[in-house]
Amino acid sequence: MAVYRVNKNRGYTVMANFHLRDKSLSLKAVGLLSKMLSFNDGWKFSTKGLSAICKEGPDAILSALRELEKHGYLVRHRQRDGKGRMSNTIFEIYEEPQESTPEREKPHTENPCVEKPDVDNPRGDK
Repeated sequence: MAVYRVNKNRGYTVMANFHLRDKSLSLKAVGLLSKMLSFNDGWKFSTKGLSAICKEGPDAILSALRELEKHGYLVRHRQRDGKGRMSNTIFEIYEEPQESTPEREKPHTENPCVEKPDVDNPRGDK
């Protein structure tokens, strides 16, 4: 089989092959990560914005983002406004997977001890 090459002088993206050869990623996730890596550093991504520049809708984009996050290629930082509401999400994307953040232990909620709670009373009530 012949391979045809094009003279590359501009309009090309250089990226690592790592994610392209990662068998644990779906083709959808590989394609989305490749598209995201093709943009300049500092590009502001959003699920809605990515679905506007892709054929896939927001649900498909979100599932690919979750897959990338699960495998360490994407880290999302959610920001809150002054009233504590979710306001913005910052995407950090990587050409190679990053170590996952340790799982936070879920609090034990079944049959809590109400006689002597382990928390100090923040209001100062007695």
